Amino acid sequence: MNVLIVDDEPLARERLARLLGQIPGCRALEPAAGNGEEALQLIDSLKPDVVLLDIRMPGMDGLQVAAKLCERDAPPAVIFCTAHDEFALEAFQVSAVGYLVKPVRLEALAEALKNAERPNRVQLAALTRPVEDEVGGPRSHISARTRKGIELIPLEQVIYFIADHKYVTLRHPQGEVLLDEPLKALEDEFGERFVRIHRNALVARERIERLQRTALGHFQLYLRDLNGEPLTVSRRHVAGVRKLMNQL
Repeated sequence: MNVLIVDDEPLARERLARLLGQIPGCRALEPAAGNGEEALQLIDSLKPDVVLLDIRMPGMDGLQVAAKLCERDAPPAVIFCTAHDEFALEAFQVSAVGYLVKPVRLEALAEALKNAERPNRVQLAALTRPVEDEVGGPRSHISARTRKGIELIPLEQVIYFIADHKYVTLRHPQGEVLLDEPLKALEDEFGERFVRIHRNALVARERIERLQRTALGHFQLYLRDLNGEPLTVSRRHVAGVRKLMNQL
């Protein structure tokens, strides 16, 4: 695990580097960053897995750096290391997966890095939640674990969600990913952008093209970027889909 240290105090940077050297599988990247602007540049060039980020720094502070990282498609995990504990709420609103108060203890750092390596569902959701939103507001991206690691799919690229037993399939123009999230929770969070067309399917409202009835009396919905592949609309939801289409 490659870790970038960001702190305006040289002694603090040196201490964190020594602690990282005692944790198997972790490596402190060089050079470390002394301020927020430098941190963003080094994140671009060094591609760290984790950033140990001080909050109070001259110029761009740590919270502002984390907010900038929230706008990226694949940001590193952020662990705040600060002498002040009053920023904990703000820290987790900008996607922190850990919050350590100085002087940082080796055991606490090791545990935080372990959590960063295996983010849970709450952390994945925080990773993709816009910083300006209130806690619990809708995410701007959907996160999924794949063979590539954690993929972030912008919400505007989602074509549909379809539930199948334990998992939900998310379809986007480049392919599909599996989500470990209930369809009902996705509907509750993104109901303004998606409409239910079946007990197991939500589709993006803005991608709806046409509703068509087959010779057998079934209803099929055609969506943009789905290559002519229709989705079945249950009779229960036909009226709602028609009403929505009249509003589009």
